[in-house]
Amino acid sequence: MTAFLIAWRKLRSQWAAGEVRVLVLALVLAVAATSSVGFFTNRIESALVRQGGMLLGGDLMVAADHVMPERYALEANQRGLQLTRAAEFPSMVLYGDDSQLVEIKAVEADFPLRGELTILQHKVEPALMLTGGRAARDIPAPGTIWIEPRLASRLGVNIGDQLEVGERQLLVSAILQREPSRGGDMFSIAPRLMMNMADVASTGLIQFGSRVKYQLLLAGDAEAIDDYASWLKPQLARGEQAQKVTDARPEMRNAMEKAQQFLGLSAMVSVILAMVAMFLASQPYVQKSLDGYALMRCFGASRRFILGILISQTLMIAALGSGVGVLLGFAAQAGLAVLASRLLLETLPAPGIVPAFAGLAAGFATMLAVVWPHLLRLRDVPALRILRRDLGEQYQARWLHFVPALLVLAALIFWQAGHVKLAVIVLLALLGLLLVIALVAWLGLRLLMRLPPNVTGAWLLGLAALKRRPGLVIAQVMGFSLGLTALILLTIVRGDLLSSWQQTLPEDAPNRFIINIQPDQINPIKQFFERNDLQHVEIFPMVRARLLDINGKALNLDGYQDDRARRLAEREFNLSWAAEMQQDNQLLEGRWWLPAEHGKPLLSLEEGIAKDLHLKLGDVLTYDVAGTKLALEISSIRKVEWDTMRANFFAVTPPGVLDGYPASHITSFHLAAGHEQLLNQLVREFPNLTIIDVAALLDQVREIMNKMSHALEYVFTFSLLTGLAVLYAALVATREERVKEATLLRVLGASRRQVVQSLWTEFAVIGALAAVVATLAAAIMAYYLSSQVFNIPYHFNMQGAMFVIMLAALLVPAAAWFGMRRFLNLSPRAVLQSI
Repeated sequence: MTAFLIAWRKLRSQWAAGEVRVLVLALVLAVAATSSVGFFTNRIESALVRQGGMLLGGDLMVAADHVMPERYALEANQRGLQLTRAAEFPSMVLYGDDSQLVEIKAVEADFPLRGELTILQHKVEPALMLTGGRAARDIPAPGTIWIEPRLASRLGVNIGDQLEVGERQLLVSAILQREPSRGGDMFSIAPRLMMNMADVASTGLIQFGSRVKYQLLLAGDAEAIDDYASWLKPQLARGEQAQKVTDARPEMRNAMEKAQQFLGLSAMVSVILAMVAMFLASQPYVQKSLDGYALMRCFGASRRFILGILISQTLMIAALGSGVGVLLGFAAQAGLAVLASRLLLETLPAPGIVPAFAGLAAGFATMLAVVWPHLLRLRDVPALRILRRDLGEQYQARWLHFVPALLVLAALIFWQAGHVKLAVIVLLALLGLLLVIALVAWLGLRLLMRLPPNVTGAWLLGLAALKRRPGLVIAQVMGFSLGLTALILLTIVRGDLLSSWQQTLPEDAPNRFIINIQPDQINPIKQFFERNDLQHVEIFPMVRARLLDINGKALNLDGYQDDRARRLAEREFNLSWAAEMQQDNQLLEGRWWLPAEHGKPLLSLEEGIAKDLHLKLGDVLTYDVAGTKLALEISSIRKVEWDTMRANFFAVTPPGVLDGYPASHITSFHLAAGHEQLLNQLVREFPNLTIIDVAALLDQVREIMNKMSHALEYVFTFSLLTGLAVLYAALVATREERVKEATLLRVLGASRRQVVQSLWTEFAVIGALAAVVATLAAAIMAYYLSSQVFNIPYHFNMQGAMFVIMLAALLVPAAAWFGMRRFLNLSPRAVLQSI
């Protein structure tokens, strides 16, 4: 009989006896967690690769924060490329007594060159605006606009209605259901309004200082696009960039990479717990197999033959667990896609096959790493064990059992992280968290061990059982608390921290920002505020400038390792001026200028940007301001309290320095609830203004955070299920011992009820201890995030903590009783006869 057939028969008998089920269950959960994340991120990656042209709206997009030179389009025409133009900018629209911030996209004919827009052109109820559309054959006609369903819903607008867009009344001719180049909710804070480029000038919306993203879209055969891109690259100026299909939407790719890393590393919690469960479950499996393989050695089986049986059996278990795990992961990714719907992209293609192979590989590696030391033990079992039961019980180098599993775990973390530095940080953080959890659990057990040895009563018997198995208790506490810590932390970050931050804001904190104020509008706007009892509203100037060099050396973006630093250095700055420092600013270094230094080329920088760009007092920064170079010396560094929600600036100069340069203005103010009509009056009087509703933006941020948190909670649900697998594995590992203990108690006069009560007590303590550990760990991490990252006060939620502890103290013993109930119903006589 071949090794494979023997392995198959033994596996069937062990499955029927329930000895390998927990191994398979733990492996299924680990593979399902990793493969569900793999399938989900694969769908996003496939969309970015396959739909790169649709995400751009062409084969090549040239984007700029200023009007691009006409030679770019002339060169494209000479090369026979298709081209069209677009422009994106925020603005306000009005409908009746309501106003709304929108993201306007003005387009020319033939937009988009790749992909298609989906529109609905007949009037329907708001609930039906998401379906029944068709591909658009053209762009909005002059005098008409297309709007997204959420804009129609917010304003109560339908097809045939007119919106005030700047100085124009434009007709809603269609509902814009799908715009592939739009991206998901993370990249679209305000609803979309699409209009014809020919109408932009008549609206009067684009003024000096308006934030406009100009786009030139090109399409053609690959060789022509590559040749044009090669010609264009040396022509590009600051503020201009070209994106091809292969690198379309870098912000989406960066978000996708971060999501893949974060979700993938979150799934590693399930892998760790699965390994713990598999280690525990493998103990009784090995113990019961020793006699069988010793008997085979008596009949002449070689070590190689036994190893072949063991490897075949292991591969069967790995194939079963990994295969089911991949199928479960494929089904689970659909739920993950729903929870994180529209965060990155509007629509996602079907997943590919690569994550399935990755999940299978991870499952096989995990299974082999965990059971390999046990395979060697079973291979080396002596034939004399048939006569001497102590042989084969001792196995040397027990600490080496964990080395293969740790190596596989480290490899999986490196694979999910994608970067060595991040992988090392995550690995050390996980190990540190596990050590802290183990330490707290050990301290809890030390307190229990102070109980007197002659305890009586059912609940004291349960506590005594904990004292007899300290190592197993710590493993179970780690199993539950690791996943529970993550879920509690997500709940705190999503709800408590954001709410705490909002509560720290003063009641009169500014909740509206106005940008694009022109110099000739300052006095009329101040008069408007005074007429409507909005006092002490300050209007601040802004001059757009671009950093050219530092201390005479040209700015080198490649010299900044941090992405944020590169973005800050490359973007346009808003320079402002002030005679006195604002009250919510604090001087950290240097000095504020004197009245006599009016017009002197000095600069006060915010500490964050000074740190990111490695700037210090005395450095001279040269800016390009409206085509003119302006050198400014850093004379002070300030700390800005951004949480006050008042208008503040990274860079401020003395009055007189920026005189003569074109400027726009900004202000912030508090608008009491119920006075929104004032905004509509303001926009009607000054159509070019853009009003930003901070409360609405916070709601949008909260919605995005909720979707991200739900996606993470979905992944961490696997870790909780795997924690139950750890419980089940611990019960399997100690089943025979527990049955014997229960039988002995029954023989000595204990009732079945007392035995059950002792079991409930034991696991209620384990559940409560795990919840306490998880709550403390989550509270510590939440305190760190609130104090060091968000800079807001943290308040411990005692009511929520007690609820979690009580819930764990009920659910954990209930699950343990469910797993042991069949064995607790056995009569003492039947158990004694089987011993």
